[in-house]
Amino acid sequence: MTEETTKPAAQKIEDPKSQPAAKNQEKSAIKTAPKKPEKTINKSTKKPDIVFIGNKLPMSYVMAIITAFSSNSANEVTLKARGRSISTAVDAAEITRRRFLKDLTVTAISIGTEEMPPREGENRARMVSTMEIKLAKK
Repeated sequence: MTEETTKPAAQKIEDPKSQPAAKNQEKSAIKTAPKKPEKTINKSTKKPDIVFIGNKLPMSYVMAIITAFSSNSANEVTLKARGRSISTAVDAAEITRRRFLKDLTVTAISIGTEEMPPREGENRARMVSTMEIKLAKK
């Protein structure tokens, strides 16, 4: 009787290695499904490169500007800054122009003001200065 009780138990146990193989076959069937073709973007409709200036050191943004000019073969890069980061944007533009890419020129500078919503506990909206600097290759 002991042999009979062990045999049915042995028959009920399935090979654990066979289960993952079946799952792998299901996954491979999913992976091989044809994908829809992705849309390609024409270079003429591509937006110009924009670097948003924040709280980092100016050299971080200098590297971003150099990378934008070299990798994308862009002819123009725009730096956008608000508030206290305006001075960092000017520093990054001048460092890039004077030390690294000597053939850059500043084509346009635009300044403005944005109205920011009031902070918690304040009643009035705040006015924040903005600046855009456009750099282009000669």
